[in-house]
Amino acid sequence: MTPGEELLFLALGGSGEIGMNVNLYGCRGKWLMADLGLTFADTDYPGIDLILPDLDFIEQRMKDLVGIVLTHGHEDHIGALPYLAADLKVPLYATPFTAGLIAGKLEEEGLTGQVKLNIVERGGSIDLDPFRVTYVALAHSIPEGNGLLIETPHGNIFHTGDWKVDETPVLGEAPSVERLTRIGDDGVLALVCDSTNVFQAEPSGSEAGVHQGLHDAVAAARGRVLVTTFASNAARLETIGRVANETGRRICVAGRSLDRILRVAKATGYLRDFPEPVRFDEAMRLPREEVLIIATGGQGEPRAALGRIASGQHELKLGEGDTVIFSSKVIPGNEMAIGRIMNALGDLGVRLVTDRQAHVHVSGHPGRPELVQMYRWIRPQIVIPVHGEARHMAEQARLALSEGVPSAVYQKNGDIIRLAPDGPRKIGVERTGRLVLDGDVILPADGSTINERRKMAINGMISVALPIARDGKLAGKALVRPFGVPVEADRDDFIADAADSAERAYDPARDTDKVREAVRLAVRRCATAWTGKKPVVDVMLVEVA
Repeated sequence: MTPGEELLFLALGGSGEIGMNVNLYGCRGKWLMADLGLTFADTDYPGIDLILPDLDFIEQRMKDLVGIVLTHGHEDHIGALPYLAADLKVPLYATPFTAGLIAGKLEEEGLTGQVKLNIVERGGSIDLDPFRVTYVALAHSIPEGNGLLIETPHGNIFHTGDWKVDETPVLGEAPSVERLTRIGDDGVLALVCDSTNVFQAEPSGSEAGVHQGLHDAVAAARGRVLVTTFASNAARLETIGRVANETGRRICVAGRSLDRILRVAKATGYLRDFPEPVRFDEAMRLPREEVLIIATGGQGEPRAALGRIASGQHELKLGEGDTVIFSSKVIPGNEMAIGRIMNALGDLGVRLVTDRQAHVHVSGHPGRPELVQMYRWIRPQIVIPVHGEARHMAEQARLALSEGVPSAVYQKNGDIIRLAPDGPRKIGVERTGRLVLDGDVILPADGSTINERRKMAINGMISVALPIARDGKLAGKALVRPFGVPVEADRDDFIADAADSAERAYDPARDTDKVREAVRLAVRRCATAWTGKKPVVDVMLVEVA
């Protein structure tokens, strides 16, 4: 698939899922990549924290990739760069704050100097023939959220990235209605647009509106206060810093990602008035009513600061009469993990405040009225919903059509959409997939390692060793060791029965592979009879002198 005199769109991630955004535009033999993000693993991936997009399609066409343009600094848009960008061997382009975050990630992975990172001034343009890309400021929950105006020989694309309408942003600048209207006046072939909050009937609301809710919640608290929020939400950090000053509390920051955001924000001109944080030991010595902790872990991550505080495994302590404010929304899939931490905090006597009790959070994504407003500013010929699950993208397609947009394309990862000429039209499907970061190794998410681990996690494992004499006969009893197999009090009886099954299945007249398979099946049948489970069985034939 090499694009000719046409304009193509292909999502390798982020369409049909929230997270792991990777979008490709193809024209005149070249490809342009917008964002390279990751997502976080759930219980379907035992032992895995991070999931990366499979870039096999574009890796086979690296010579045709002209660059990677980054819209903003959230993990689902830049998080895969330290693991995959070096292999693509193309330059990165980002505005200063986002570039600062990327530079830190590359440094942590020892890639400084190996990946070319170009800083684009806000509102700046870059020529990546046959594409010209201009950064357009949009509001989001992180500094320097940008849409991308992508000019091509076959028409202009406006790629929104993540955005919202916020006329009074705490950090950065409000989107320019005049600028967006001019983009529409110049003609837009396709609007590639965030779908996350399409079912939300009201606008997302301004970040400035959160200030009063947080102030009231902190002012009403009598003990220590902990506020947990998304680390990347620098505007929220600015608001929390103001609230701390207004309520006479000292700030203490807990979480590496918070430290990183604060460092990069200050280096790029943001959060200049943020209070100087106190150390953990100093915070614990201060009177309880003079402490405000900002901590990571609001999505239930057990190893993040809030999880360790809730379990008593952190230098910072909370107890009876203290307050934890969840200044964030629940990401779907995290409900149980968050509930566990909330229950642990409840056991400590901590009072909990969420966005259900007070106005302590607003989303960074557009609700329906904001989407409609964007259609009216940009006036595209085509809307391509991205950044959403299937139901979100299908609903945005319906919304766009109902608002008079001539065409809307429901697509998913791997669908090749020809936008021009004679578009929009699906012209093919390419393989996409997921990779997992397992320790320091990148593996296929559906490969043998993860599949075996799933099976062991669900059913357990049994190791069987058979001692074999030189004449091929058994030289002793089978050694059986179950791991995670539900036999508990009957463990010794089960091991004896499984060993007997292994010995009876052994036939020295058969070749090694057939013997091993016969023993494996016999032991698994034994385990199934005892437990109803089908554990993984590993058979070793050990030759003894």
